[in-house]
Amino acid sequence: MVNFPQNYLFSFALKIMWGKNSFVSLDMAKRTSAFLTIFLIVQIIGLQLLKFFPEFVEKYYSLGVYPWISKLSRYIFGWIPFSVGDLFYLLIAIVAIRWLYKNVRRLRNDQVGFAVEILGAVSIVYFMFHVLWGFNYYRLPLHKSLQLESDYTTEQLLETTNRFIEKSNAMHRQLGHADSVKVDLPYTQKEMFKKSLNGYKNLEEEFPKLAYSPRSVKKSGWSLGLTYMGYSGYLNPFSGEAQVNNLINTYKFPVVACHEEAHQIGYAAENEANFIATLSTLHNDDPYIQYAGYIFTLRYLINEVARRDEPKYFELLTTINPGILESYKEMRDFWESYENPFESFSKIFWDNFLKANNQSRGIMSYDYMVALVVNYFEDKPL
Repeated sequence: MVNFPQNYLFSFALKIMWGKNSFVSLDMAKRTSAFLTIFLIVQIIGLQLLKFFPEFVEKYYSLGVYPWISKLSRYIFGWIPFSVGDLFYLLIAIVAIRWLYKNVRRLRNDQVGFAVEILGAVSIVYFMFHVLWGFNYYRLPLHKSLQLESDYTTEQLLETTNRFIEKSNAMHRQLGHADSVKVDLPYTQKEMFKKSLNGYKNLEEEFPKLAYSPRSVKKSGWSLGLTYMGYSGYLNPFSGEAQVNNLINTYKFPVVACHEEAHQIGYAAENEANFIATLSTLHNDDPYIQYAGYIFTLRYLINEVARRDEPKYFELLTTINPGILESYKEMRDFWESYENPFESFSKIFWDNFLKANNQSRGIMSYDYMVALVVNYFEDKPL
């Protein structure tokens, strides 16, 4: 009779390795858990060293192995109409809860074994996360690969902001709306998913490394939970699916789709994904998608002006069409309607997650997008 250990995950894994007719002992499972725990420590140390070799990661992983991983996952899961990744997370949650229920009594007399088995499972997930996507956090910063400066003056910021105000106002009028009327995108979410490809296709002519095909972006089945946590979307690193919060019905929806698609093609840093979303939406042939990209980027620019020169910020606000400001208010009202105490914990978690993954400024690293926008558009027409 097979003596199955209480750790079903490792038992199952070992049966696969040694054959279904093999006997898996409790001792073997314990040794495997211990090995994986040690391997977790090795992984953490290795990642700290990897920070010093971004060129290596860029060449051999981000532009080497990863594009094949990404395309394969999108071909496998992209055609499925629902999020396989969401189901994966649900399954993991069920397995974890079941395991804890069956093993919680071990905390009385086997705390070390209990902890080692958990760390062993974490080690597997940690390894798969980085192999399938997470190594992209350690690639070359985007400003270096695009040969842009990483800083800028307040004068440069104001010049770029004024240009985006003029262009956003012009686009607002071009769409046939009075200055005071908010622009609503006349597309379904499914249509916006399809339209997002056009911007990447046009962008590919200038930046071949930003090629995006096939498409695998979907509405998240956990949109309500994402909203309460304050998230617009996320990339599932295990299935390679881009997930967008489908409760967002504002100008931001196509930008979020492009942002998550940027993650899919290997740009893990949030600020870089935001910048690529800007480029993708502005390169889109559809004027409504372009408009969404312009006012999205303008919001980042104007907020940075507020941090540097508050009187100038209020002065510039008076030059923005009231209809555009109404779009910002709609987005702000949406998030405020879902405010809850858990959101603060969620932001703390995300801040620490980003810091643990080579983004030293955490959620504040989103501001780096402004530097990319200012320097990229300095000598380019809008």
